[in-house]
Amino acid sequence: MAYPIPTVAALAVSPRGRVLIVRTTKWRGLWGVPGGKIEYGERMEAALLREFAEEVGLALRDVRFARLDEMVGDPAFYKPAHFILINYFARTDSEAVRPGEEIAEWAWTPPEQALAYPLNVYTERLVSAYLEARPYG
Repeated sequence: MAYPIPTVAALAVSPRGRVLIVRTTKWRGLWGVPGGKIEYGERMEAALLREFAEEVGLALRDVRFARLDEMVGDPAFYKPAHFILINYFARTDSEAVRPGEEIAEWAWTPPEQALAYPLNVYTERLVSAYLEARPYG
């Protein structure tokens, strides 16, 4: 595979104003947000909707671009990798998570309290951007 690998992820906001964070098997115990790789020929937002459905069984709406990051060889990731991280904010109408095989644990939390979790650095930046922007009021 050519590098860097483009990925998408989102900080999802429930009707109760809580955000979804997940602990996966890939981040050495750190928490993040659901997402994954964009497939060849797939549009970014379509990839995000697909990945969210696969990883946590949730549909997203009101998707808004949040921030762009780059990960190069982060030792917190389970293997050497170079990713372009295309991150979004989005709403979901449910908190009923149906975890896929990569999800070890999940939590719905007020966004301010998400920063108390051991987040990977990219998710910490995403949550901080959400708190600064308050895109959904």
